[in-house]
Amino acid sequence: MQWLSDVGAALSAHPQYPMFSSLALLLAAAWLADRLTRRVLLRVLHRLVRASPVKWDDAILAHGVVRKLAQAVPALVIVLGVQFVPELSGGVAAVLRNVATAWVVLSVARALSAFLSVLRDLYHDADPERARTRPIKGYLQVARIVVFVVAAVLMVAALIERSPLLLLSGLGAMAAVLMLVFKDTILSLVASVQLGSNDMVRVGDWIEMPQLGADGDVVDIALHTVKVQNWDKTITTIPTYRLVSESFRNWRGMSESGGRRIKRAIHIDQGGIRYLEPDEHKALHRFVLLRPYLQRKAAELAEWNARHEGEAPVNLRRLTNIGSFRAYAMAYLKAHPKLRQDMTLLVRQLPPGPQGLPIEIYCFTATTAWAEYEDIMSDIFDHLLAILPEFGLRAFQAPGGGDVAAAAQALAAQRSEWPGAK
Repeated sequence: MQWLSDVGAALSAHPQYPMFSSLALLLAAAWLADRLTRRVLLRVLHRLVRASPVKWDDAILAHGVVRKLAQAVPALVIVLGVQFVPELSGGVAAVLRNVATAWVVLSVARALSAFLSVLRDLYHDADPERARTRPIKGYLQVARIVVFVVAAVLMVAALIERSPLLLLSGLGAMAAVLMLVFKDTILSLVASVQLGSNDMVRVGDWIEMPQLGADGDVVDIALHTVKVQNWDKTITTIPTYRLVSESFRNWRGMSESGGRRIKRAIHIDQGGIRYLEPDEHKALHRFVLLRPYLQRKAAELAEWNARHEGEAPVNLRRLTNIGSFRAYAMAYLKAHPKLRQDMTLLVRQLPPGPQGLPIEIYCFTATTAWAEYEDIMSDIFDHLLAILPEFGLRAFQAPGGGDVAAAAQALAAQRSEWPGAK
């Protein structure tokens, strides 16, 4: 091919031919180094890792640590080889070298960031329970920020050919600006340390923070935010420092105790509270759960009344229907198989008010599962409300429209029977 020989001779005669040819060889060497690294070295490493019995090297490859480091190889070739390009002007050589150096720094920073993810996975795999209770995600995010800040300083220093120490000394004058820019990061870092050291929140905890609309399970704890999945499946994002500066309720203690509290009252119509008649007292012996109470109270009342024999009936003691109902409710709760008998169990009166006399049930179920807890609580109050008439009691209920209509009809019927009514 004579024409190729002529073109080659013409190019070789050009005064810049050695520079362009050397520069082309340098770029070709960088491309070849990139191909060899990605096609050969990485494939060999993948095979070695698959054959290795350990797991940490799998995490390194999975997060692309080696792949990100390999991206620095062609830039290193340019940094080392640009000095051998003949007749290359100093300005062009400096630009190529500085840009390649900045790329090397960026590649190393990305590899270090990926390696921090490897550390997170290894920490989680080593002890999942500890990783759940003591997450390190926030600390790794801070480390990642430091890595990229240092990388940015080194890249700028490489591009402008200045010492990194000179740039860092200039940051002192920008400290106030940096504090303002990274205010949330600093607050979140301090909050993350406090949350972790005091074991205030873990992933999986049920927390309640009404002021921010959060009521559900913690699904993620990061440096800046804590994500809560509410019971309606919405996600509430809480700034981490708000969990330290404001109050919230953590239900972890309830879950770990194995019992969930029932604290609810039945409001009794006070107009039905009275002493029991003798035949009513005898009728209560039908309740097996109430017999020990009745026998104990009978002996106690007989002893008291014997000391006051012959006095007015007002000075004697008698059973009341409300007291007998409280005793029955307590015996019923103590015999319930789905309640914790080793935790607080009370049936108590609260101060009476316009809604009647509250009889509060205070106990703990033997399960913390929400659905089971609601079923147990509903069954208890179904039974207690249904058995109230056996004691001559009724639950208080404000009159509704039907009650008012029935009263008006009854009044109208009475008036129609009055003398002279038409």
